Amino acid sequence: MKVAAYIRVSTDGQCGEDKFGLDVQLNTIHRYCEQHNHQITAIYQDEGESGAKERPGFDSIVYDLSTDPPYEAIIVAKSDRVARDINIYYYYKMMLRKRNLQLISIAEDFGQFGIFSSMLEAFTLCVAEMERENINKRTSGGRNLKASRGGYAGGKAPMGYCIKDHALQINPDEAPTVLRIFELRDPTPPPSLASPASPLTLQQIADTLNKEGYRTRGGNPFSISTVDSILKNRKTYEGWYRYGPNSEWVPGVHTPILPRTTP
Repeated sequence: MKVAAYIRVSTDGQCGEDKFGLDVQLNTIHRYCEQHNHQITAIYQDEGESGAKERPGFDSIVYDLSTDPPYEAIIVAKSDRVARDINIYYYYKMMLRKRNLQLISIAEDFGQFGIFSSMLEAFTLCVAEMERENINKRTSGGRNLKASRGGYAGGKAPMGYCIKDHALQINPDEAPTVLRIFELRDPTPPPSLASPASPLTLQQIADTLNKEGYRTRGGNPFSISTVDSILKNRKTYEGWYRYGPNSEWVPGVHTPILPRTTP
């Protein structure tokens, strides 16, 4: 029988490191095909794709518009390589059946269990889905704990910082731009004036930055929205940290760009 092999690892960190990584999966499929006299005519793979999201490699099999694919079945080393989410798994399996394609999982080999194969398959996928949910809970719990102690817990670093060794560190190329933005927003009045100068508007700040040659992280001129997003991160630049809009501000472990104030 002519078959297509599909292999997947769920995160970039697993590529080449996971004990059930791409090479291991492919070797398993090759051995299985040799034992069962199957011919592999195509190999599809997804690297760093979550088991709960669409995978471009597998999608190219499911949504192929050809009416006569060069294989009769899709072989995976383990069913959760297709998806850990049971709804997504059965959706994909249904779509393959519409194309008259079998889905063979080597690890489970559901076909040998006869009338109980569908029941066992459903149970296996339920376990895989529960495993995914537990991983998400553990990951989220670890991030929340780290954030409660002021440590970087994920997300894009604001301008002026970069991510290094899983922590926020000052980006020396961007920090001067951040300082300049807050200088323009909170100008220091000359000693001869009794009252502080009026802060510039967002548009005035953007115009001044562009005239002075400052550029965004992407190398583009500053706009109102870009300036506003940086100003809204003031507390982060003052050395405070929070993970998500609903959490509390705590003293961050990162070095502040602006003088630290009270939360």
